Amino acid sequence: MSTFIKTNFDLCTGCGICQLACSMAIVDADAWDVEHENKSKVPDSDFCTTCFTHGYNPRLARLKIINKRENLYHKPVVCNHCENAYCMNVCPAKAYERDKNGYVLINAKKCVRCGICVEYCPENLIYIDPITKKAVKCDMCNGDPTCVKACPTGAIELAVRVNKNKDDDSGEHV
Repeated sequence: MSTFIKTNFDLCTGCGICQLACSMAIVDADAWDVEHENKSKVPDSDFCTTCFTHGYNPRLARLKIINKRENLYHKPVVCNHCENAYCMNVCPAKAYERDKNGYVLINAKKCVRCGICVEYCPENLIYIDPITKKAVKCDMCNGDPTCVKACPTGAIELAVRVNKNKDDDSGEHV
């Protein structure tokens, strides 16, 4: 059963908490404990101190929020882990691999830093890491996406991909 991140721009307020959580997970996986924080409250000063001391940087987030119509609405954009992934198809080093859950992941050891995948991503969600100079993208946080857990409105949620095999009805529908 394959899962993916589903977004709903009608619920997104553009608060950026998903980006905060994502970048915190990247900088220091232990710095962001979503279960510890009460998502319905404004973060307290200790939480804000943690954000700044551990290097919150929205540019590190592996998702983005597009603000449209002078901030009238906001659209969270995440990696689709495409079935026919352009990034995977164009990589000359074959650094992209699909794991058992169907997620498209980058094998950093194989990445040759050419940046072709960055150009071909339809969502513009593959970046060149400024430190390693290698391609990075959403890795679904090992199947437990931090952005999903952190979103206070439910605009980002984990859903089950529809099974395309008509003979097999084990796939749940979204």
